Amino acid sequence: MISSGSEVAVELRGITKQFGSVLANAGVDLRVEPGTIQGLIGENGAGKSTAMKILYGLYRPDSGHILIRGQPQVWSSPRDAIAQGIGMVHQHFMLAGPYSALDNIILGAEGEGRGGRERRGSRVEGRGQPSGAMRREGAPDPRPPTLVRAWGILGRKHARERLEALAAQYRLSVDWEAPIEQLPVGIQQRVEILKLLYHRADVLILDEPTAVLTPQETNDLFANLKKLRDEGKTIIFVTHKLKEVMAFTDRVTVFRGGSVVGEALTSQTSPQELADLMVGRKVVLNVQAPPTQATGKAALEVEALVVSGTRGATHRVSNVTFSVRSGEIVGIAGVEGNGQSELLQALLHPREPQCRKAGRISITGMDVTQMTAREIRNLGVSLIPEDRLHEGLLPEWPLRDNFLLGLQHSAAFNRAGFICSSNLQAAAAKAVNEYDVRPANLALSAGNLSGGNQQKLIVAREFERRPKLLIAAQPTRGVDVGATEFIHRRIIKARDEGAGVLLVSSELEEIMALSDRILVMYEGRIAGEFAKGNFSESLLGLRMGGG
Repeated sequence: MISSGSEVAVELRGITKQFGSVLANAGVDLRVEPGTIQGLIGENGAGKSTAMKILYGLYRPDSGHILIRGQPQVWSSPRDAIAQGIGMVHQHFMLAGPYSALDNIILGAEGEGRGGRERRGSRVEGRGQPSGAMRREGAPDPRPPTLVRAWGILGRKHARERLEALAAQYRLSVDWEAPIEQLPVGIQQRVEILKLLYHRADVLILDEPTAVLTPQETNDLFANLKKLRDEGKTIIFVTHKLKEVMAFTDRVTVFRGGSVVGEALTSQTSPQELADLMVGRKVVLNVQAPPTQATGKAALEVEALVVSGTRGATHRVSNVTFSVRSGEIVGIAGVEGNGQSELLQALLHPREPQCRKAGRISITGMDVTQMTAREIRNLGVSLIPEDRLHEGLLPEWPLRDNFLLGLQHSAAFNRAGFICSSNLQAAAAKAVNEYDVRPANLALSAGNLSGGNQQKLIVAREFERRPKLLIAAQPTRGVDVGATEFIHRRIIKARDEGAGVLLVSSELEEIMALSDRILVMYEGRIAGEFAKGNFSESLLGLRMGGG
């Protein structure tokens, strides 16, 4: 018999979940008090998101119990959790791009639009959905005619009035009729939060909510979350970012290896203590690259580079000139959207007119302006891409084959046009072990890895090439503190072994810690250049804003 505890908003007792041979959760115990912001932190793959997906009804536990306001619950789907006031905003938003913010919120909730109040525990099915039809839980039904039939003009008007009241109450302003795909990511996240509030959620779970937000959007998000907390809502905040946990949570729970290994009031702990608990060893939170004097030849030279905008009317990169010498790290700082992505595309695809309108690019002294991406990579260029899922991995392919990408023509793995499976298996296993990719199952699809472990797989592959030039774009985005320390040390090691490194990052602390020189991009131009020791966070921030 499970005892009750009405003072606790949410409780997990002994939650265990296994996927094949992988034990994702092992006896997880978690208590969340009402009206608080509770942070869940841990390394990538530590079990945080799995536990929350169990709480939300996406997964069923193999054993253990869920209690909501002291009452035992058994979910058959997220609809049951939603009916009990549990809502979740996933890291990858579940929104239909072509449809308006209003439609994204109210589709699937037609029962509430008729002026009635859905009773907690009831199940309201979206009208017009064919029997047996399947779609991702929480995603809107992508058929607007259904909305018109189910709601009518008065129902839609009632829904909008209620949403406008919620938006005003929690200071979550949204353009209701704008297509979701035209809204900034931060506003899309507001739509997801409003969707939960519309369904009368009392407990809001946010999984890595700042992974795709700018610093300003992050500040806005946490201001809104504090407002929700002050209004009595309970927030569970899943993250790996220690700075955010320390600044915005009331209590923090640490996961490691699928289990809870520590819990504390945020005011009574420190980033170092949390980091050490997460990883299970002493962690260096801010790896500093020792100064170096780069005397080698230029690994990369860019001269008067111009890249047109998507419509050709404006230049996304305007007359940019810089170089990276062998044995140095050159960091490019700047608010995202100031030409960094276009610059990276031009470096690897200079022949394509949409990537380069004018200018010259040389790598290790060779003009690559008319070369293909493969020819450029064969010069000894390694790339950690901005978008790991679309540019760095084939999610449906196993780890072993993803490790081979870009290396399939190398002598180590190619024998007269045939892949040497034994060499590939041995090299992939060695890299997965050395870079601590979890789970270390070479037959597992890369899409089943956590984001941080996907990143570690890419880093392992790219360092296998022994690069002369390493282009590292957002190398630690979505990566936990232990993996961040590891990747930073590898970047420094590549520099010390003679590689030129171009580091592009939106994390100013990362740029300052690793770079020998820093370039600041603003509106497609180089707005400043600083040598190590001649810059400060305030000075770089000023240049990043155009000052």
